[in-house]
Amino acid sequence: MMTTAYSRWPSRVVTFALSALVAVSAVYWGLKGWRTAAPAALPVALASTPPLNSQAVARALGGGLALAPVAIGAPAAGTRYVLTGVVADRSQGGAALISIDGKTAKPFRVGAFVDGRLLLQSVAGRRAVLATDLNAPAEVTLELPTLGK
Repeated sequence: MMTTAYSRWPSRVVTFALSALVAVSAVYWGLKGWRTAAPAALPVALASTPPLNSQAVARALGGGLALAPVAIGAPAAGTRYVLTGVVADRSQGGAALISIDGKTAKPFRVGAFVDGRLLLQSVAGRRAVLATDLNAPAEVTLELPTLGK
């Protein structure tokens, strides 16, 4: 019986494909079994907040912008503070960028003292509330200026 070269190709292609599949499977299982032991669990670091980079927060909230000049004299408590930026989240946390007495605005987290007596009690939307304690009634409520239309 006489066979042509063209009739041998299908069996050669199938044989090659099966051989390649067996080789790939052997390499896969060989590499998978080569691993001797699972990697040891890494110690979990304590969940702590990184130190606050106040200059980066001030830049992100628009700090360093020129503020309106402050009148000389003893201003009222509500006019000493100017709110220039707010970052609020749903869990009543966040930070506010507050300028005191016309100085460059600085970022404050909720619970941090803004000056010697008042601390940032809460932030929400476009508002920040200052009080003497986290549970005390609000003494100063700061609002972001409305945007010009």
